[in-house]
Formats: sequence, structure tokens, C-alpha cells
Amino acid sequence: MSEAERPARGAPDVKSAMIGFLSDFRDFQAEIKSKLHKQEERLTMLDRKTMIAGRPALAAATEADGAPHQKAFEAYLRSGDEDAMRGLEMEGKALSTAVAADGGYLVDPETAETVKSVLKSNASIRAIANVVNVEATSFDVLIDHGEMGSGWATETGSMIETDTPQIERVTIPLHELSALPKASQRLLDDSAFDIDGWLAGRIADKFSRAEAAAFVNGDGVDKPKGFLAHPTTDNEIWDWGELGYVASGADGAFASADVLIDLVYALGAEYRANGTFVMNSKTAGTVRKLKDGDGRFLWSDGLAAGEPARLLGYPVLIAEDMPDIASGEHAIAFGDFASGYTVAERPDLRVLRDPFSAKPHVLFYATKRVGGDVSDFAAIKLLKFSAS
Repeated sequence: MSEAERPARGAPDVKSAMIGFLSDFRDFQAEIKSKLHKQEERLTMLDRKTMIAGRPALAAATEADGAPHQKAFEAYLRSGDEDAMRGLEMEGKALSTAVAADGGYLVDPETAETVKSVLKSNASIRAIANVVNVEATSFDVLIDHGEMGSGWATETGSMIETDTPQIERVTIPLHELSALPKASQRLLDDSAFDIDGWLAGRIADKFSRAEAAAFVNGDGVDKPKGFLAHPTTDNEIWDWGELGYVASGADGAFASADVLIDLVYALGAEYRANGTFVMNSKTAGTVRKLKDGDGRFLWSDGLAAGEPARLLGYPVLIAEDMPDIASGEHAIAFGDFASGYTVAERPDLRVLRDPFSAKPHVLFYATKRVGGDVSDFAAIKLLKFSAS
């Protein structure tokens, strides 16, 4: 074969090779696009999972133990899926998710703790009272309010029998506190909706206002008994079972600022070190204008953020359920409430889902067992706005 013939024969081979190369390149390009498309789909799914994982968790538990309870409880709130709840093996404590025979369910620990913290942050006697958790239907407080007798003995004289201390039993029954928030089913179906925070906030708001009022003025009928619901008497003739009061010296007004000092020292020294003033905002506005004989205000604001104001050196709790200053009203209380008032409660919070009674809304019937009463009548004194 001559040199002149070789290019002519080689040209078709080059063209064929180029066509094959372009075909292979197109296949390669298509494969790359397919892989990129699949990668984009994986990233999109990952983003969705990340968003879901970033929502506020219903329970602070590990994936191995808490996650199934969280998913089951949220499924129950959103859609009433009771099968998911029944399929769980309940091994938690009292605050774990549990199934009751009537279809009620206990809120998981973190949700219940959220409610509890909000209750504490509200202006309630709860903040300064003795709070105990019980599993029974009532809580008994045993108070030794008698004085054991004693005497001096001689070497040869006979012993004389002395008085025996008296033990008083105060029974605090637990009552059912309930709330009935609702939401539309469409809102519950919205995956971006923080159902846990919403439910805790609504229940906390309802419970905090209801129990704060009961701890002050409750009559004890299907609710806690407030300390102002007990009989009162002049502190000079005070006896167990009553709350002693100091008169302001004027009908519906202060005769002088000195009556606040009288109120403080009407309380026994063993209680006075832990004393707290309790009054509403309107009364506080009047009290903080009072001055001593040298023109100094009796009221002082907290030195740091979050610290309570002080009156005569003692902290002040602003409880809006206390009465206003008026004729014959006990508008100011002073006492050691940690000794004088006990709040007893069960640690579980029950939530029952009702999708039928208020269509298209879903009702959530939440209940909590709580009680309260005076546990030491010597630990709380009142200021009565009267002449005597």
C-alpha cells in the first residue's frame, strides 16, 4: 500500500471513532445527570428529616427508650391514634406516658415539667408554700402545737406529772383541677404546629389562675381551701384553728405605718425569720408610699433582677387574688408560708382527647389533682383594715 492511499482509508476509521466517542460521552453525561438528580432527591429528603428533627421534642429521652413514647403521644394528640399508645411497653415512672382504662393518658415528663415551671413563675402562694407530691387521695400534716410540761426536781421530792404535747392532724384532700383547650383538626394536622408548646401553655395558663385564686380564697368545696377562708380573730385572743389579725387602726385605711411593724411582731420569732408579705398590686401601690418617722420609705425594690421587693426588710409576694384595702378586709398577710400553708398534688397530668363534642375542633380535657390548706395556724398573721 502506497503512502498516498493510507489517509483515504484512515478517514472513515477516525470518523467512526469520533461518532462512538460522542455516543459514549452522551451516555456518560446522562448518567451524571441521573446521579445528580438522585443526589438532589436525597438532599431534599435529608432537609425534610432535619426540619422534623429540629422541632421541639415532646420528651427528652434517647431514641432507644423515649422516642416511641414521644411519637405515640404526639400521634394521639394529632389524630387520636390509641393503637400507637397501647402498643408501647410502659416502663417509666408516674410521669411516663401511660394508658388508663377510660382512655386517659398521662403527659410525658417534659411536658408536665413545662407546665409546672410556668405555674411557679406566676404570682401564687405556691411560690412560698410547702409543696409536696403525693400518690394518695389526701395528705395529712401532723402538727405539735402543744407545750410539753417540765419542772424543777429536788433530790428527795416526788416527781409531779407534767403536761403531754398535743398532736394536731390536718388533712388536705386532693381535688381535680381541669382545663378544656381546643384546636381545629386542620391546625393539628399542620406538621409545623408546635402542639406540645401550645397544649402546655394553654393548660398552664388555666391551671395557674385557678389554683392561685383557690389558695387565697377557695372555700374547700371541690377545690383547695384558701388561707383567707378560715375564721379570723384578734391576735390578742388567738387560738388554734383561727388566723390572728392586727387591726390597722382606721376603717379601710392605715392609721399609721407603725401597724406594719405590729403585724411583723405579731408573728412568733420562730416564724418571723422566714416571713413574707402577701398583697395585691393595688395594695402594694399604697404601701410603697408609706414612710417611717424619719421620712424613709418602708418599701425597697429588689437589688437585682428577679429579686422580690422588700417591706421592712422582708420579701413581698404580689398575689392579685388578695383583696383590696377596704373596710374590714384582710388585705395584707405576713407569715412563714412554708410552714403555714401546704400544697399537695399528684405528679401526673392526664389528657383526654375528644374529637366529637365540638366538631371541627378537637377538645383536650386535661386534669390534675391538687389540694391546699393551712397547715400551721400560728405561722400566718393578717392585717385587718378596721378600727379594732
